[in-house]
Amino acid sequence: MLAALVLVISIVLFSIATLTLWWMMHAWRTPEVFDSTSFSRSDGASGMSITLLLAIRHERQDVVENTVQKMLESDHDNFEIVIITGSDDPETTGIARRLAQIDPTKIHTVIDPAHRNKATALNAALASGQCRGDILGVFDAEDVVHPELLSHVDYAFRKENADVVQGGVQLLNFYSSWYSLRNCMEYFFWYRSRLHLQAEKGFITLGGNTVFIRRELVEPPPGSNARWGWDDQCLAEDCELGVRLSSAGKKTVVAYSPEMVTREETPDTLKSFVRQRTRWMQGFLQVYRKGDWRQLPTRRQRMLARFTLSTPFYQAASGLAVPVGIAIGILAKVPMVVAMISWLPAVPMFLVLAFEIAALRDFGKEYYGKEQPDQSHKVGFGTYLRLIIGMPFFQIVLMFAALRAVWRELRGHRDWELTKHVGAHLAAPAPTSATTSI
Repeated sequence: MLAALVLVISIVLFSIATLTLWWMMHAWRTPEVFDSTSFSRSDGASGMSITLLLAIRHERQDVVENTVQKMLESDHDNFEIVIITGSDDPETTGIARRLAQIDPTKIHTVIDPAHRNKATALNAALASGQCRGDILGVFDAEDVVHPELLSHVDYAFRKENADVVQGGVQLLNFYSSWYSLRNCMEYFFWYRSRLHLQAEKGFITLGGNTVFIRRELVEPPPGSNARWGWDDQCLAEDCELGVRLSSAGKKTVVAYSPEMVTREETPDTLKSFVRQRTRWMQGFLQVYRKGDWRQLPTRRQRMLARFTLSTPFYQAASGLAVPVGIAIGILAKVPMVVAMISWLPAVPMFLVLAFEIAALRDFGKEYYGKEQPDQSHKVGFGTYLRLIIGMPFFQIVLMFAALRAVWRELRGHRDWELTKHVGAHLAAPAPTSATTSI
């Protein structure tokens, strides 16, 4: 019985880890694939109007001011900013109103009377009638937006006839803590590679920001009974919208250009990171149970959806299963073949680690290399050592967050645990070029 259980678990985990590695490597398969993951050169025209939605809650003034100022530096000729705050947050509302005075023609404010989460804030902005752009772009309070991003997004919509454009997002303060390094690398693989594969396959879980959507897809005509806006009952409203639009056959274009990524920071404490990851995993569980993905037209797409929405739990479980499997192979009295197979999941995990080390080199060159103006946080030997040593501990943290997500969902605890922003990423330099050495 024990031998059969070891065989099944080992083979399943081996398959999952191998598939995850293959998807991680998607962008680096060929130079042509790598080049295709970036924005095309913009034609410089402002063919579409864009509304930037910025939901803020209990935020530091300097962080929000920096975000809005970077948005105002955009080279696009036709955009507006809508800042949404909650009626129960007078301090942040005051910040929003002061920022609106900088340019009243471009910056508007909306107060959400039922501000429970980001989705209710975005829906309040839609209902206010102040979102007049052809395209709606969603950003977070701490985002550093590149001045050329909107022009490239505009061109991507027109060139590709896209319904959605997902731009790149990159955490940059890898130096803040041991888990920050691994969190930064997660984003690097997710936005640089994984989302491109999902868009290519016709199923994508959108990111929470730097995502641009045609307004008519979330704002139905007056009198319509169609589902609209963001799902304010879901803790991963970005994932839910992506699944819903994928199921409706809408086209998503993903682009990651290092010089134009939206820069963000990792959660400032391990507790905050666990809460954030719990919210995401619980949101994925809610989207899975909701079942919109079952409307995808092909079996392959439905399998991809099922796997993607379950990945956080597979990933977390492997953190415990792999060392247990190895221990069984060494200590338990099982046949030699079973003992050897119990080691199988460790093979792709070591390959993942090797690929992460190679990717960290590229991350360092793109964001902190010799061509960058600020080299105060270089990727050195200690960084690689932290990446290696931190791997098992990070898996344990993810496992704990997954268990907490399941427990909260079963208990009906669906309150929004806010992530605090401290501006740890604001000193990080913007890259000037990309490398393709992996």
